Amino acid sequence: MRSKVIAEFILLISSALLIHGCSQSKRVIEVQDGPGRKLDVSSIQDAVPRTEPITKAGNKNPYTVFGKTYHLLPSGEKYRQIGIASWYGTKFHGNRTSNGEVYDMYAMTGAHKTLPIPAYVRVTNLENNRSIVIRVNDRGPFHSDRIIDLSYVGAIKLGFADQGTAQVEVQALSPDPEPDSQSMQLDAESQWFSETGSEIPKLPKLPLGGVFLQIGAFGERSGAEILKEKIQPLTSLSIEVLQHKTLFKVKIGPIRNSNRLSMLQKNIAEKFGITSFILWP
Repeated sequence: MRSKVIAEFILLISSALLIHGCSQSKRVIEVQDGPGRKLDVSSIQDAVPRTEPITKAGNKNPYTVFGKTYHLLPSGEKYRQIGIASWYGTKFHGNRTSNGEVYDMYAMTGAHKTLPIPAYVRVTNLENNRSIVIRVNDRGPFHSDRIIDLSYVGAIKLGFADQGTAQVEVQALSPDPEPDSQSMQLDAESQWFSETGSEIPKLPKLPLGGVFLQIGAFGERSGAEILKEKIQPLTSLSIEVLQHKTLFKVKIGPIRNSNRLSMLQKNIAEKFGITSFILWP
């Protein structure tokens, strides 16, 4: 009798393990990487290089993955490399990147093994000469024959999402340098005078921390994000969508130069018919 009980117990445990194993196998299949929804990428703009601090997160130096140790480059200056690009998608969508941001497979981002994070690079598909600019905010790809991992949308724009990899050239980019105040003032005043016949309006001196320019407020985040993408090519300044109560507001800044502020307001008004206003601290 005792031996029968023991045999039934062993059978019960074996069945449980078998079920657990099937469940685990199914879970692994469900999280395999793959493409996302089909979309028109023509309206998705390149990343715009801007000055950002190198974060502590994501920049451990050196670091080791799969038994191999990597040493970070001190900067992206003069970095240029030819090699294989790949992409990553649904398996990682919504997870944290190496610097703590949330990975968005529909954003113009990517992963690199040794460039400082964040960094901006131009990636050119040497098979079709398509080119994009992305922001590096993650580490990888950890394959010896690959030099960069792109977001799913980046791979679509370069035309290799279906085939998986492509031969590319990767070149690091630097933000456009801030013009000095005097030359900026002369350029702004001469342009304004030539177009209006009057002197550029004088603004009060801006505070040390700068001001923000609000260019829109929407009831839905999607409308704010669309405006952000339209305005971004006009400036290297940061553009953010911030929620305030029931509205999603689009703000540019901080802006620390009054002439740059005036010209940006003027350009936005001329190109998009938007009357923006200054948010003082």
